[in-house]
Amino acid sequence: MAIAASQTRYRVEGMDCASCASKIDKAVRGVTGVEDVSVSVTAGTMTVKHGDGQDLGVVEDRVRRLGYKVSPLSASTPAAVGAKPAHDHKHDHDHGACSGHDHDHAGHDHGDHDHDDHAGHDHAGHDHSKHDHGAQGEAPTLAGLHGHDHAPSSGPWWRSSKGVLTIAAGIALVAAYGIGHLFPSIAVWSFEIAMLVGLIPIARRAFVAARYGMPFTIEMLMTIAAVGAVIIGAAEEGAAVVFLFLVGELLEGVAAGKARASIQSLASLVPKTALLEEEGRTKEVPAETLAVGAVILVRPGDRIPADGVIVSGESSIDEAPVTGESTPKRKETADTVFAGTVNGDGALRIRVTATAADNTIARVVKLVEEAQESKAPTERFIDRFSRYYTPGVVVVAALVAILPPLIGGASWNEWIYKGLAILLIGCPCALVISTPAAIAASLSAGARRGLLMKGGAVLETVGKITAAAFDKTGTLTEGKPKVTDIVPLGRQEAEVLRLAAALEAGSSHPLATAILAKAAEQNILTSVATNSKALGGKGVTGSIDGLALFLGSPKAAASETALSAEITARIEALNQEGKTVSVLLAGGTPAGLIAMRDEPREDAIAGLSALRAAGVRTLMLTGDNARTAQAIGGKLGLEVHAELLPQDKQRIVNELKAQGLTVAKIGDGINDAPALAAADIGIAMGGGTDVALETADAAVLHGRVSDVASMVTLSRRTMTNIHQNITMALGLKAVFLVTTIAGITGLWPAILADTGATVLVTLNALRLLRVKAG
Repeated sequence: MAIAASQTRYRVEGMDCASCASKIDKAVRGVTGVEDVSVSVTAGTMTVKHGDGQDLGVVEDRVRRLGYKVSPLSASTPAAVGAKPAHDHKHDHDHGACSGHDHDHAGHDHGDHDHDDHAGHDHAGHDHSKHDHGAQGEAPTLAGLHGHDHAPSSGPWWRSSKGVLTIAAGIALVAAYGIGHLFPSIAVWSFEIAMLVGLIPIARRAFVAARYGMPFTIEMLMTIAAVGAVIIGAAEEGAAVVFLFLVGELLEGVAAGKARASIQSLASLVPKTALLEEEGRTKEVPAETLAVGAVILVRPGDRIPADGVIVSGESSIDEAPVTGESTPKRKETADTVFAGTVNGDGALRIRVTATAADNTIARVVKLVEEAQESKAPTERFIDRFSRYYTPGVVVVAALVAILPPLIGGASWNEWIYKGLAILLIGCPCALVISTPAAIAASLSAGARRGLLMKGGAVLETVGKITAAAFDKTGTLTEGKPKVTDIVPLGRQEAEVLRLAAALEAGSSHPLATAILAKAAEQNILTSVATNSKALGGKGVTGSIDGLALFLGSPKAAASETALSAEITARIEALNQEGKTVSVLLAGGTPAGLIAMRDEPREDAIAGLSALRAAGVRTLMLTGDNARTAQAIGGKLGLEVHAELLPQDKQRIVNELKAQGLTVAKIGDGINDAPALAAADIGIAMGGGTDVALETADAAVLHGRVSDVASMVTLSRRTMTNIHQNITMALGLKAVFLVTTIAGITGLWPAILADTGATVLVTLNALRLLRVKAG
């Protein structure tokens, strides 16, 4: 049985490098009662999992003693450790009779529908209030609009504590040079005092870390090198080294702030105020106070302040700031809209479906911040490596300082100086930051394009996939039927569509909706049939201007009137293409055929081609009938497995893995749960809030098939970036190790090698923020 535990998230200010995160992690882990710790430099957060009744004051005190400001963001209610989030989309969605997510259009009897039946997945009516997205159980007193306090990354660098310290150390160093020239007799003292300005805070952090079981920190190596420099009479270089170290730390902080701001800038897209409708009037209120169910007015050109459903009005919505989708989408009554998107040309009244702390953007920001706290396999390996690497460097530095004078009678000062330089070269900062910096930048870049990955481990694995198994309905296809063919039989095509639309007017059944949408697309004006009536299991009847009409399945139509062999053959040919066929009778004679099919998404062919070009095998796993599946699969050019139950999908995924393939399963995250869990990576695909963000390893927010290929590309670019970073970090150190022992370079170049490598690695990682995901 799982042990009950609580979880508390903190904002940590001043944590700008990987060694900072490592120190905090180890110090907090040493507190009795703490079960697990996750720290993210880029997000500036720490999550502590602890027992009930834990004294969190001890945790906070340890972090503060290490030199960082810490403030709680949220505390969770007790939950089972290792348990899945309680969020269950299955209970929140009524998919209806037509949904099943691999429904059989070809076998659908048009006569089965009732005009009052609202079968099908009702995206627009989706009520966010049912969701308990906050698996963390966020308290209502969260700082900031979305439960994120962005203060650590705000303000100019020179006002930060590190900025002030660096400036002070720089002024002290310049003053020491001036005093040294004017009064040579006290030059050494002036440089020692200048060095102490920067060294005292560094040394204090070093000794606090040592007290918590971390003797080999960058601060300790820095302190030893600076004190050693004074002992051998190199106080001037010692002061310069301390200053350069502080500059390096400051640059790391600025770089970390940029990566942090990249994802947090999403939250700033949401306007601070909203126009709330109350008793027929509108008033301006803070957006964060909007309750679920409130109705707001959004004027043309304004940003939408909350997730919601359009109650009245229609407009084009620019979703580019949130989804990266460049073309504005036309939306009307009952359509879903997201906070942060821009209203175009029409006024909208919107019913709020999620609070500010639970809207799509807030959830994405929180997901990415939590993802940045989880370590990738490469990062975990480097962390383990650095545990041995740093003590090893200390041993090598000691041997370099001691052995030549002892064995060869060389100068003690010269070789102690070289030993101190090696200490600085051996700082693991650049190596340790090489992976998390790249992964944090990549997770942020992906999130801004609607590609969500839950941590570094997922990001690494996505790039390794060799097989991608897609669900059909709602994943490869739009998830709703469209009219594909209108076959006139003795009447004009437009007349066939007009009469069929008149019969279906007012119905919300998916097949009826497809006919009405086709009529609207062709600008056909439709009247409403009189005496319309649904015949259970057969179709629908009615009349226009005294003309009796019937629209239903071929079987039902054949019972009303004889269908010629030519018509029957045409129906069969359309069925072979996986299409549902309805027959329109006018005055008791066949007037036309209307064929419908759930068509592939616009980018499906290009998206699948991109995956195959990347060396990924593509498959369709569907519960739909084989005829429909083969028709769609043939059009898309992928391997088809049809008429599968959920356990069959899981079995096929396991068989692919047994063949040595790394498998991604892409589906809606709901009825594909067993297969998503069995795959190496489960990717949920859907439209924004309807996607099961909390249950899959990764998610594609826009429902674009091509985004799966984009995710693979982003992952592979990230791993290339990480390898470049590791090569730069180790390469620079190797070069300066040789030049130091050869006597070509000394303390200054040594600290520049460490600081320079760290800055280069961080800047290289930040390039991923500018990478296009496609």
